[in-house]
Formats: sequence, structure tokens, C-alpha cells
Amino acid sequence: MLTLIATMAAQAGASLDPEELEGLLAGLAAGNRDSLAALYHRTRAAVYGLALSYLKNGHDAEDVTQDTFVRAWDKAEQYRPQGKPLGWLLAIARNLALMKLRDRGKSQDLPEDQWENLAIENPMVTLEDRQLLTAAMAVLTDQERQVVILHAVTGLRHKEIAALLEIPLATALSKYHRALKKLKSAMKGEVAQ
Repeated sequence: MLTLIATMAAQAGASLDPEELEGLLAGLAAGNRDSLAALYHRTRAAVYGLALSYLKNGHDAEDVTQDTFVRAWDKAEQYRPQGKPLGWLLAIARNLALMKLRDRGKSQDLPEDQWENLAIENPMVTLEDRQLLTAAMAVLTDQERQVVILHAVTGLRHKEIAALLEIPLATALSKYHRALKKLKSAMKGEVAQ
């Protein structure tokens, strides 16, 4: 389970090269639809994972994901290259997710099958891994789940996660480590049963 999370984080980090994403955003600003398609292909899992961690509803997360890329297309000329193109995109997704939560007025529990969508395209993830991931993630608090997903799915560093969630770096680190301990305990419990 923890190996799965580490593998997902490594793959996410490898596919999200900041220089490449900077180039894609420059293409968006120039109106290049191929850049939009490439940006979507490389970052959709990260955007969807973030939206899902806030909204806990697959359909709403899909809507926010789509709206994020529409907004990025519309506002690409406002992006200022600073080496954090994914952070800019995720900030858009976060703001849209928070607006949707405000509109909805509440948060709903995430159906267990929705967590599978985060790893669905990863050939290394088996059905058994997905079921174990779903059960283990249920022991985490919402914020712990967000920190783990942001690190594992998007490959963001803890400093970036802290800025995105607007929490202190120490809090992001402690939530991540606490979440890993909970996941280890949950897995030991699964093995013992």
C-alpha cells in the first residue's frame, strides 16, 4: 500500500516537469489547442485528485476538473512564469472546488468507489490494491487524505502542499507523517484479519 503511494508520487513527479508545463502554458496563452490537450493529458489526474479531495463527489470533481482547464485556457495570459505552473493550475482547481462547496453548502462523504478513479490509469495498480487503498484511506481525516493525495497523485512537495492548502509547512508534514502511520496501522489490521 505505502509502496503504491510512493510509486504513484514518483510517476506523478516524473510526468509533471515544470519547464515542460511552462511551455504548455505559454502555448495556451498563444491560443494553441494542442498545448491545452497536452496540459490536460499530463495534469488531469492531479487536478481531479485535488478536486475530489475537496468535494468528495466524483461528478462534481469531474466538473471542477473541466472548469479548471477552461479557466486556464481563458486566463493563460495572466500566468507569470515562476517555476510553479502546476501550483497555478491547482490553485484554480482549489478555488473552483471551494466555490462549488460554498454553492452546495456542505460536503458529502466520498463513495468508496470514487477513490479508485485516482489510480485507474496506472497499470501498476490492481483491483486488490484499489480495494486496499479505499479501505485504508477511510481511516484518514479529510485534511490528511488531501495531503497524501496531493503528494502521491500530483507529486507536489510538502512546501507546495502547505501553500495550496493554506496551512503551515509543519502542519502539512505532521499530517502527512500521521497519515502514513495510520495507513500502516490500517494495513497491519487488514493483514491480521
